[in-house]
Amino acid sequence: MRIIGAGLILFLFGYTPAIAQGVEAGHRLATMWCSTCHRVEARATSPISDTPPSFVAVARMSSTTRTSLNVFLSTPHIAMPNYALSRKEIADVSAYILSLRPAEQQN
Repeated sequence: MRIIGAGLILFLFGYTPAIAQGVEAGHRLATMWCSTCHRVEARATSPISDTPPSFVAVARMSSTTRTSLNVFLSTPHIAMPNYALSRKEIADVSAYILSLRPAEQQN
């Protein structure tokens, strides 16, 4: 029932089934790889501190776009593990982060 509700919400906000699948896949990837340092859910507590920004904080930044996320996630960073994400995985994690934006920031 919860999945049906989430699917309906995504549909009502203009997500296609492919985008909804990308958001779900991005959530799984973020939970598996990113949640060690980042809060990947709106209500989750940070495992380390607030130094690595939460995914909600990243989503709310005015500079956050699909392009900026794709570039960031495909570039190595000293403070982050060097995960070699595929283009699809990068797109999925980006879609998940963008799905965390408040409704008034949704495009």
